[in-house]
Amino acid sequence: MRKKIILDLDTGIDDAFALAYALASPELELIGVTGTYGNVAVETGVRNTLAILELFDRVDMPVYAGLPHARERDSFEVLEVSEFIHGVNGIGEAELPEPATSAAEGGAVEFLVESVRRYGDDLVIVPTGPSTTIASAIEADASFAVHAHIVMMGGALAVPGNVRPWAEANVHQDPEATDLLFRRAADVTMVGLDVTLQTLLTTEETAVWRELGTAGGDFLAEAAEHYIRAYETTSPHLGGCGLHDPLAVAVALDPGLVTCLDINLKVDVEGETRGRTIGDQSRLNDPVKTARVAVDVDVERFLGEFMRRLTALAAKT
Repeated sequence: MRKKIILDLDTGIDDAFALAYALASPELELIGVTGTYGNVAVETGVRNTLAILELFDRVDMPVYAGLPHARERDSFEVLEVSEFIHGVNGIGEAELPEPATSAAEGGAVEFLVESVRRYGDDLVIVPTGPSTTIASAIEADASFAVHAHIVMMGGALAVPGNVRPWAEANVHQDPEATDLLFRRAADVTMVGLDVTLQTLLTTEETAVWRELGTAGGDFLAEAAEHYIRAYETTSPHLGGCGLHDPLAVAVALDPGLVTCLDINLKVDVEGETRGRTIGDQSRLNDPVKTARVAVDVDVERFLGEFMRRLTALAAKT
């Protein structure tokens, strides 16, 4: 039986790759997408998600708009650095037609809660942006925290953050939400910068997509090349762009791609280190560990699967 999956996306470039990875994986049954803010505003992210689904002929997929801003804030504005990295439109200025479909009726929180009730252990949720909507689902239904299986892209344990020396971007957007998730969810895998910055895409790979001569290949290449150029400015030492969000989807499908440390986590929500993901000293000796942090990754195998799957998907369009 195929594993059911929900993606919670703030659809910028690597979210687009995560969505494509899920669509390109016959072992996964994507049952819906929820939209959050982060790389872009919720409305833009939902638009991008719908447009990508139409590009890859999946207009059947429901997309639900999530919460528009962090728990401790009244609004959200896209950061200048996010526009630089992902483009003003969130997908590297790659042009896609306006989607003919629109967001599904109902809210993202209700969809998440009902899906966990319905599918239980057969479902995995992959958030790739701030944890705001997931935290709200935890608060909305006590059983959600107990039964939801979450593989999140976010955080940094043994490496520096990417927006502060101690904070990764998704967690930094809403530290209170991720702290609540870590403290209350029973099954969380954190796929953070410790591993995602080891998985790099270069123009050698984008050339493969360009050569397809398809709309899907052109879209993937154009978005990726914008992302690579941004990384040349922000992180020239890496030599490529990090495949953050698609790695989380790949781990949801194949946990053996990463080596994990079992640990109970928290997020600092006050002081100079606000946004830091770290072990929870109050639960250090608890026999039950509710989280796993990916600390190593089989780079060659993941990149091979990433290119094989996305190239095959793009070849069909």
